[in-house]
Amino acid sequence: MIFPLEQLIKYEKNIYEITCAASRRAFQLSMLRSNSTDDNDGKVVSLAAKQLFENEVEYRIEQN
Repeated sequence: MIFPLEQLIKYEKNIYEITCAASRRAFQLSMLRSNSTDDNDGKVVSLAAKQLFENEVEYRIEQN
């Protein structure tokens, strides 16, 4: 899978937030070493972005 650039271009919300969320999700995926990561040839960043854009996982901003 390649990085979902088309979805990134069409994204209308805060790009910084989704970038941070994708980074954290990619870290989680690399630690989990799940089958979904193996199915994606170990490309955790593109998998994380796909999951976020397709609402397979959600993120929230914590207010301090």
